Amino acid sequence: MRVALRRVHLWLGLTLGLLFAVIGLTGSALVFYVGIDEGLHPPSRSDAAAPAPGWGAPVWDRALATGRAAGFDPAGKWSFEATGEGGAIPARYYPPSAPGIRHPPRLMVWFAPDGRRIVRVTPWGGYLMSWLYELHMQLLAGEVGGQVVGWSGVAMLVLLATGMVAWWPRGSWGKALAYKRSAVPIRRLHDLHKLTGVGAGLLLAIVTATGVILALPVVKEALFGPAPAPPARGQGGSGPPVPLVRALAVARAAVPDARLVFVDAPGNANQPYRVRVQVPGDPHRRFPGSYVFVDQRSARVVAVQDMRSGGISSAINAWVRPLHDGSVGGMPVRILAVLVGIAPAMLFVTGLLRWRIRTRPARPARRLRRRSRRPAPG
Repeated sequence: MRVALRRVHLWLGLTLGLLFAVIGLTGSALVFYVGIDEGLHPPSRSDAAAPAPGWGAPVWDRALATGRAAGFDPAGKWSFEATGEGGAIPARYYPPSAPGIRHPPRLMVWFAPDGRRIVRVTPWGGYLMSWLYELHMQLLAGEVGGQVVGWSGVAMLVLLATGMVAWWPRGSWGKALAYKRSAVPIRRLHDLHKLTGVGAGLLLAIVTATGVILALPVVKEALFGPAPAPPARGQGGSGPPVPLVRALAVARAAVPDARLVFVDAPGNANQPYRVRVQVPGDPHRRFPGSYVFVDQRSARVVAVQDMRSGGISSAINAWVRPLHDGSVGGMPVRILAVLVGIAPAMLFVTGLLRWRIRTRPARPARRLRRRSRRPAPG
């Protein structure tokens, strides 16, 4: 059985190891996604000393007016992020669907802290960190790539499990965990490989399993049930949309203990505003799982999706993303997440080099020396 598991582990590693390494390294870079991007593009961090806008700030309406006046299609949707920090206001602009294009590419837009001007515009996937995100999540291949990443993650879990079982000591634990510096290269590679796998195996399994859930909606639905469907339309009526600041006041009254995270303004006034919030107990600060939907014309709440009312499955689901991206626990956990992301590359390189050494044919001179060492017959 151990021999068979080693075979499975070997060939899964040779076929999926490079993919595992790429996904791990890009994931490590994405742990500090925002900070790296701001360092590469200073306008995204302009006026960092400016106060962070909150629930009642007029900046949201100013930014919406600035965006619509800048020539963007008014039928598109704007999503403004409340980072909780000063500086430029990041936003996402989703163009309206066009014939033959199911999901038009979105644009990333950064507004000045007062919302009166645009300081940066770039298409999603057109700058380094978003390109790395697409490579990490979908291999730059859209929905098909996401499926490949997801189901490859299942095979990677088998790879980790077979490696752990094949390594599991039958004798001395000290010997199984030893690293022999004076040993031949192939033995040192073996020790590096096993110690990397043992040290990072459990965390790699958690990161990989949560990645499978994020990449494969069918798996997520099987584990946690279908996601609640948001209201497709508001309450109807006529007249111009109410200002965002008024809609935010209504949303805040519905969830007074929540923190504002995103404000979504559809171009179609028949669709409600969507306010994304973080409620107490939700571990993810940037992408929490609670929403308030406010009718654009009547300024009435049409739906509230509070993750606290979803039961145990909702609570477990709330931990999937933060466990995957290391966004809980502060800087120590983020640094640990970076190291865990590097581990697959270490495992692939050490495993590949060891396999190459073992399968490399012996040189003629080496064979000659071996023959000369044999004792003469008789």
